[in-house]
Amino acid sequence: MDDKDLLALYREQGKENYAFNLIVDKYSERLYWHIRKLAGSHEDANDILQNSLIKAWGALPQFREESRLYTWLYRIATNETLTFLKRSKLRAFFSLSDYSKQVENQVEADPFFNGDEAQRIFRKAIMKLPDKQRVVFTMRYYEEMKYEEISEILGTSVGALKASYHHAFQKIQDILRESV
Repeated sequence: MDDKDLLALYREQGKENYAFNLIVDKYSERLYWHIRKLAGSHEDANDILQNSLIKAWGALPQFREESRLYTWLYRIATNETLTFLKRSKLRAFFSLSDYSKQVENQVEADPFFNGDEAQRIFRKAIMKLPDKQRVVFTMRYYEEMKYEEISEILGTSVGALKASYHHAFQKIQDILRESV
């Protein structure tokens, strides 16, 4: 089913749960991997995904279809991830621990990571980026999204996104040079 059919089914009396389950089936894996690349760990990604889907469920009746369903869900998931990352940084700050070291250790301890050492170093470099740069880099590099799509999801201009991506790319290059 395409998004229009799913939304039409959702708006039919008594079919809301069924339609939402179809939406979850269609998008949860893509959302999970998007969140996972930003948050770092499987457990955090699962929690954020659940929160994102709960938020989507509550907001779906007000969805005006001004954007695609996919874009709307990505916006919710991205915002939930950024909120989670901010809270994590605050907790780390108040517990006097080093947040960047904590994030780096997540990559090391991830039992689901199956890449080689070069991929591990690259992943650590990405995790060291500021949250917004990490979001832009991940969406552009891994998910191969166009700047226009990212702009719609994040509510930021294409020019600002290109600058963020460029800065992220430069920082990753610097980090990789240091680790060689």
